Amino acid sequence: MPDHDELVMSHGGSRLSYRKTGTGPAVLLLHGLGSGARDWEPQTLALAGRFTVIAPDLRGHGISSPASGAIDIAEQAADMATLLMREGIDRADVVGMSMGGAIALQMALDFPERVRSLTVVNSRSAFAPRSWRERLTYWQRLLIVRLLGLPRLGRILAGRLFPDQPGLQAWFIERFGDNDQTSYLAALRGLAAWSVVHRLGDIRCPTLIVAADQDYTPLQDKRDDCARIPGARLAVIEDARHAVTVERPQAFNAVLLSFLDGETMEATA
Repeated sequence: MPDHDELVMSHGGSRLSYRKTGTGPAVLLLHGLGSGARDWEPQTLALAGRFTVIAPDLRGHGISSPASGAIDIAEQAADMATLLMREGIDRADVVGMSMGGAIALQMALDFPERVRSLTVVNSRSAFAPRSWRERLTYWQRLLIVRLLGLPRLGRILAGRLFPDQPGLQAWFIERFGDNDQTSYLAALRGLAAWSVVHRLGDIRCPTLIVAADQDYTPLQDKRDDCARIPGARLAVIEDARHAVTVERPQAFNAVLLSFLDGETMEATA
């Protein structure tokens, strides 16, 4: 892991922690539900030689303040716009994974002047349950956490995310269990109430949608989102699951860097 600064921003009475390293154009990395800034280490290593990499612990995650109420996606997008402003960064390439992808999409819509390009990874434009199966999955997760706790949910998820990879399973279980349970549930509820599907046509920045072929959110959802965003591109990573940034970091980094390089070349042409 390259040297990085551990920084803190006071915002709305809460503490928001973030990591900053590297020099060059800014890349903002937004993690998924139950994750944190440190889980971007494979991407930080690949990016920090050429980019200023900023990776926050989002509301209620990592060493940021625990949640004291609902965790709203739009409010988290505003957090990130404020963070960039306080760092003196006019625009950033925004990369969001799962819940972080939702925040990235919201940023591109609410703060387009701050988003140079958008990369959305294993996410979609609406997490509000749309079918009985999705509603069942949502309520099952809530009940598991409330009745059995986050460590139990972590063990269940680890087997699905990293089958036949005991090392990554153990890594995930340890990190997932570090989460604050109240904050996790608040973020889960906020995500389940969120949708921007009808606003995607308003996105104007260069956009890359990255999908693992075995992600639990359907590939067709990503294709549909891609079709709704003007000029968006879709990249599918084979033999990969939801946590593709950790499971297949080299493949993901190659896709991301190719996109960022193309946008940098186009901007300077």
